[in-house]
Amino acid sequence: MQASTVADHDRSLRRTVILVAALNCAYFGIEFAVGLAIGSVSLFADSVDFLEDASINLLIAVGLNWSAVRRARLGMLLALILLAPAAAGLWTAWQKLLTLAPPAPLPLTLTGLGALAVNLCCALMLARFRDHSGSLTKAAFLSARNDTIANIAIIAAGAVTAYLWHSAWPDLIVGVGIAIMNADAAREVWEAAHEEHKAARS
Repeated sequence: MQASTVADHDRSLRRTVILVAALNCAYFGIEFAVGLAIGSVSLFADSVDFLEDASINLLIAVGLNWSAVRRARLGMLLALILLAPAAAGLWTAWQKLLTLAPPAPLPLTLTGLGALAVNLCCALMLARFRDHSGSLTKAAFLSARNDTIANIAIIAAGAVTAYLWHSAWPDLIVGVGIAIMNADAAREVWEAAHEEHKAARS
């Protein structure tokens, strides 16, 4: 790839990740407020994930022109950041087990639909960069992809709670599933960054 092409690609990627960071930051506030108001484990876990996504994309924008070794180290840091929503989700699920009060299904479903729209938009924007810049863009794409899957599950949990099983368990199950999915994404990014670090050092 020629130097001018690489520079154009980096500029395009930087613009994309900054826009994705802004969208994630904006929806974090909405989802966190609704999750807190209705006592939803899945919305709380997903809202923390929005904040984590914003952090990841901003770090990518900062680290694009770094050396291969420093980018690999940043990839390892992003893997650790991916664990934050997993830990937050599990902690909230544990707290929810003490009460087992079901969340209001309509706000749960509507907020999940809004989150799905945001994450689908972000995933589509990042999809064309997922095989470039190594573990950095891999972290951003995996996070957006996982969030899209999580939002579909949140919408399903709202529908199940409303029409089939008025219980805290659908929300709890989805919240724990989101935590597990984020932990697996963290593992993938860590392994990619570790390999890049070894290759760069050699």
